[in-house]
Amino acid sequence: VIHSQQFFSTASSGLSTFPEFVVVGMVDGVQFYYYDSNTQRAVPKQDWMEQFAREDPDYLERLTGIAQGEQQQFKVNIGILKENFNQTGGIHIYQEMYGCEWDDDDDSTDGYHQFGYDGEDEISWDMKTMTWVAALPQAVSDTQRWNEDEAGLQYQKYCITKECVDWLKKYLSYGKSTLQRTDRPRVSLLQRSPSSPVVCHATGFYPDRVVVFWRRDGQELHEQVDPGEVLPNHDGTFQVSVDLNLKAVPQEDWGRYECVVQLKGIEDISTPLDPALIRTNW
Repeated sequence: VIHSQQFFSTASSGLSTFPEFVVVGMVDGVQFYYYDSNTQRAVPKQDWMEQFAREDPDYLERLTGIAQGEQQQFKVNIGILKENFNQTGGIHIYQEMYGCEWDDDDDSTDGYHQFGYDGEDEISWDMKTMTWVAALPQAVSDTQRWNEDEAGLQYQKYCITKECVDWLKKYLSYGKSTLQRTDRPRVSLLQRSPSSPVVCHATGFYPDRVVVFWRRDGQELHEQVDPGEVLPNHDGTFQVSVDLNLKAVPQEDWGRYECVVQLKGIEDISTPLDPALIRTNW
């Protein structure tokens, strides 16, 4: 199983209704940590994280200090980017995504670190060459400077391949009852109108590594289907939908179709395409 730790940092300029700086930390797709410039405090978002912080009283202080330093740096970076792009006013967004993955089957790891400005990629870390790559002309001088700093490159490699993975393993061990649990999905068939697709909707499952598909006569369908992405629920579980277009399906053939939900650790859940099972809005 591949586990992940991710950090999303966002700085904004010109948005009065949104904090100037926000950091969200995730483990296996579940938020465990939050910071913003209004509160100026790192806040644990899981019970196991609160317990972790109680046993290491300096931990949240360290997280807060790191976030506050990043907040100041991001403010400077937005100013520099606005100059580079000859921008004065308006709304501008500077983003950072940083994270790592660990496969507990073969102990392999992977990671990434990238920056974006106003919705476009700016700079990213290349895991193969262990160097920074510019995605915008305005970022070339920065990447050249960063790539000439050998100590900085080695530190970046250490952060992604070692430090991030070590913390991920620590969090997985500490939050095992939450992070390594399996919650069975609830599956429903939904339809908005008689001419709409039938939606196979699975919700309440954990972890997020679920497979949902339609099949006909036991064979997985690749036509007539529109898979959605896995989305988080408010309670730390996930949901996903896969649409089946009925335009090419005669009513008498409905019995040949079923929706299948697969999640490691539980038996497959199969739901036949039966009008009696479909929840409708009409």
